[in-house]
Amino acid sequence: MLGKTAGGLFWMSRYLERAENTARLLETGQRMALTRTQNSVEEWGSVLKTAGVLDAYLAKYEEVTRDNSVDWILRDADNPSSVKSVIKQARDNARLVRTALTHDVWNAVNATWMKIDAATKRRVNERDLPGMLELIRQQAALVRGATLGTMLRNDMFDFTRIGTFVERADNTGRILDVKYYVLLPTAFAVGSSLDNIQWESILRSVGAGGGYRITHGQKTSPSDIAQFLILDQRMPRSLHFCCRKLQENLSYLKKDYGFSGPSCEASNALYEKYLDQPISGIFEFGLHEYIQDFLNDLSSLSRQIEIDYRFYE
Repeated sequence: MLGKTAGGLFWMSRYLERAENTARLLETGQRMALTRTQNSVEEWGSVLKTAGVLDAYLAKYEEVTRDNSVDWILRDADNPSSVKSVIKQARDNARLVRTALTHDVWNAVNATWMKIDAATKRRVNERDLPGMLELIRQQAALVRGATLGTMLRNDMFDFTRIGTFVERADNTGRILDVKYYVLLPTAFAVGSSLDNIQWESILRSVGAGGGYRITHGQKTSPSDIAQFLILDQRMPRSLHFCCRKLQENLSYLKKDYGFSGPSCEASNALYEKYLDQPISGIFEFGLHEYIQDFLNDLSSLSRQIEIDYRFYE
């Protein structure tokens, strides 16, 4: 397969995953802002920081407000990471590699862009925001279903999955770092407590509320939540789950091509360094430092994958 095709599949899936993650993050910001009795603007600042767009936002706006934050993250053309922008980029990549996609997958991606483009012609008001975010999640699920249900399990499928899990791991790591470190009133300490509604919102932001309750019941604690989102092997958005899937799909490519580039070894090293240890060891090292190191190494792995498979040929 040509490197350009591999790259198109990789980035198509990354952008689609980013759109869904961003929609979940917006929903979480809305919920958590409503739980604050005062100064809910701080919550929108944390949402912008989690999404990695705070500096760019402040370059355009003098202060953080709810309405401007939602518009910036959802549809602003000046923000290349807005939901609308990344869905357009996903569709553009899908069009470039259309012959590598099934009819169902292409139709799902194209329909997603058309619906989101139509729904974001104007600013989305507070009343309509929940419906808008639900539409984004539904369309993401439609593309995911078409991909899982119709694509051959070959190298083309592997590149879509690698893109998905690189982006998903990055998102989960960012949420853990910002929510557990930046937002706490003092530096992170095991045993700290926040309002249960806010902890539930953190879990909701990665679609993990129901799974957490099945595993841990109604009790919420920083250590249990961190363990669930980092080390739980069954949780499809945990760092452990994402890194295992990266290992698997890179090993399939190795088998298909008879080629083992540095990225395959790097994925194994990423797992062994960060996920083959108990949660107590992570806390002892420092959760913020752990997540920052993980995100840096994940970014390096992503770049190495692009080099190994010559995405830009």
